Amino acid sequence: MKKFFKVGVASLVVMSLLGLSGCGAAQTPNAPAQNTGAKVLKVGSDIAYAPMEYMNAQQQPEGFDIDLMNAVGKDLGYEVKFETGTFDGLIPALNSGKYDAVISAMTITEERAKTVRFSDKYFQATQNIAVKQGSTIKSEADLKGKRVGVQMGTTGQEVVEKMGMTPKKYDTAPDALNDLINGGIDAAVIDSPVVAYFIKQNPDKKIITIQGNFAKEYYGIAVKLDNKDLGDKINASLKKLMDNGDYNKLYQKWFNMEAPKL
Repeated sequence: MKKFFKVGVASLVVMSLLGLSGCGAAQTPNAPAQNTGAKVLKVGSDIAYAPMEYMNAQQQPEGFDIDLMNAVGKDLGYEVKFETGTFDGLIPALNSGKYDAVISAMTITEERAKTVRFSDKYFQATQNIAVKQGSTIKSEADLKGKRVGVQMGTTGQEVVEKMGMTPKKYDTAPDALNDLINGGIDAAVIDSPVVAYFIKQNPDKKIITIQGNFAKEYYGIAVKLDNKDLGDKINASLKKLMDNGDYNKLYQKWFNMEAPKL
């Protein structure tokens, strides 16, 4: 969820690009965090998952999640400082005290909710199947017997494994999509906004998506299981941003459409 999309040895200028950070209370994602004297909220994220989170050309974090967490931090009076990490290591790092919160296009699941406290849902997604144009794969049933890539530790991995398949696992979604382009796999199962953004940025790579029969997923912001105070504050801030229209403005900025009802 979350650097450069690379094709062979060439780098695609997507964001420094794609490859699923600190910003002060009044700071944009493009600027480094300033020491304002405000309370600091340490936030972990796998910042290689555009358009949710990625490093821009100035090596500063950008994306929908980044903007949203900055808005929450501003509302709560925090200076938000982001730190990138591998997706499957975010929850252990949160519970060890390295982060105060995690935002990283993280789907709320029963299994994860056993070890972290999730905020109310803030984003709706589903899994998409990415293939090359001309592929014989037309549905999730056609994945059987094919080489399928996923990002390690994600719900994409869970979906494929529940189908009785053993996927090829990658550290990042970009790694899986790069291997698809290079012919190393036949398909990749990845969150819908990430695949859509990649295709929009790289129309010449001839990647298309297939809408499989996958369930809707909802992202949440994670805090430590016993940190009810911070969890409640984040929920109150999310509700305020949704009620006052700021959430919808962020959604329109990144996805060019009205935010769906959650």
